[in-house]
Amino acid sequence: MSLKFKLGVLLVVAAVSASAYTLPSLPPMPAISKPLPPDSVPMGALSNAPEIKLGLPIAPGPFEPTWGSIEKNYPGTPDWLRQAKFGIWVHFGPQASGESGDWYARKMYVPGTTAYNNHLKKYGTPSESGYKEVLRDWNPVKLDPAKLTEIYKDAGARFLMIQGVHHDNFDLWNSHYQPWNAVNLGPHRDLLGEWTKACRAEGMRFGVTFHHEYTWWWWQTAFGGDKDANLTLADGKGKWWDGLDPRRLYGINLREYKGVTAAAYSPWSPPPAGIFVNHLDYAKWYATQWALRMMDVVDQYSPDFIYTDGTDQQPFSGSGTGTGIKADAMQTVIADFYNTTQARRGKVDTFSIVKFRKKTNGTVTTEEGGIPGGIKTDQAWIAETPVGDWFYGPGFTYDSGMVVRYLLEEVSRDGNVAVCISLLPDGSLDDGSRRMLKQVGEWMRLNGEGIYGSHAWVKYGEGQQHLPGGKLGSWQANCAFKTDDFRFTVGTNGCLYAYCMTVPAPGTQLKITSLGTDAKLLAGTIQSVTLLGGADKLTWTQQADGLVITCPKQMPFQTSVCFKIAFSQPVDSLAAKGDGHHQIN
Repeated sequence: MSLKFKLGVLLVVAAVSASAYTLPSLPPMPAISKPLPPDSVPMGALSNAPEIKLGLPIAPGPFEPTWGSIEKNYPGTPDWLRQAKFGIWVHFGPQASGESGDWYARKMYVPGTTAYNNHLKKYGTPSESGYKEVLRDWNPVKLDPAKLTEIYKDAGARFLMIQGVHHDNFDLWNSHYQPWNAVNLGPHRDLLGEWTKACRAEGMRFGVTFHHEYTWWWWQTAFGGDKDANLTLADGKGKWWDGLDPRRLYGINLREYKGVTAAAYSPWSPPPAGIFVNHLDYAKWYATQWALRMMDVVDQYSPDFIYTDGTDQQPFSGSGTGTGIKADAMQTVIADFYNTTQARRGKVDTFSIVKFRKKTNGTVTTEEGGIPGGIKTDQAWIAETPVGDWFYGPGFTYDSGMVVRYLLEEVSRDGNVAVCISLLPDGSLDDGSRRMLKQVGEWMRLNGEGIYGSHAWVKYGEGQQHLPGGKLGSWQANCAFKTDDFRFTVGTNGCLYAYCMTVPAPGTQLKITSLGTDAKLLAGTIQSVTLLGGADKLTWTQQADGLVITCPKQMPFQTSVCFKIAFSQPVDSLAAKGDGHHQIN
């Protein structure tokens, strides 16, 4: 089948058999006026800008595209997330081919960056061979979702967070709304379809992530000088990309708005809040195709959750990463997702991650790279961070101890965890990653009963040392804990689990001060104390100033050990919870 013919059928309506409903076609892109000089147009005022209603048809059901309707009808975050607790973040796509960490597609257009230098060596200048050539040549021949899912499950993961599209705007599935996709280009594979099949074969929950909201301003580096983002559909005639419109990949030139160019070349900052006043029709079209691509994934793959990147209260808020337009795109997608789930499963056991959104019934938030100061139970959340970086680069530190301790820091605060282990450009794991995952799995098989299904106690822990936040690397791997550093969880069986953040020497006497009678945190009496994985009976005594435990003569463990403490009644009933953000001191 020719590429032109494929492109001609991309907008064919996709049927949703479960609800006798069809997704609409994407309207043509509106006419785009010639760009004005950079920084010559102020952003339109946000304060009096109305929220644009996309008016997209959605799957029938009780959910309407408003936050009020979503909050009213959502039954609550499904319990399977707490039961699963630990997941792997599959943050993989063509940007891995730059071997320069995160944001290769943006930084390759910025002279002096590692990404630019790597691109020069492989392709030449971006004006001659740009990101579209990266997509043409990208082929992760060793990517085996079935095998990787087995490895992740062996490591203790119970869900996967799978990248659907990053800021590079390249869909990793058989997309009905984006011709720049992995079936038409690069590997010519439906990668998301392969991951879906692998997860279902292993009984693994999975979600799909979407990062394409702020592509339109994030990628303005590609419009400088003679860069290839300035090419048109007509420029492709007779070339390998004939029939593919570069505007559907890179977006359009928005440098006329004040602050956009500076933001594009900044380490991270988004443009100023406001509206792209000269591109209102395009902005609505852009938000529409953003929403339809997510609805397409829901239709084709029925994920257990969806994830949107950003820093504001919702995508297309007009502020933060959502600058440019105010639109109800997020509410539309969520309502469609939950109505579709209800029709197909008979219940809504899915959720939607809207990154950093305030407490809202119907959404889950994340904690990227950070560790909360105390217990956080005000809303469901997933802690997320990469080992090294979000895309592969040389020189990463692989240490199972830092992954385990990161897990303990977050779970003890009532979080769930998703760790990114970046794949090589060919889709395989390097030896360091494999070894690390194997060791994490060994630890989880021994100590996981205090992790899966757990929730926070009245204190997350005690001791002076804490794992540093941020991406996991040498700083975290070299963080030294002592034998008085503990993290607590409450298991599904009502027992308290006390994780010592290091492995004490045989015969060491430990004291957990929070479990002393003077702490007054326990209404019941301690019935037993056991060491997970230990063969010998422990010597222990509860004193006024702490629970004193003598370690056995053999301690053949790695990273951290866990003491299971049973009480005369389930520990849940022993003390009142603190508020949603603090522990009892």
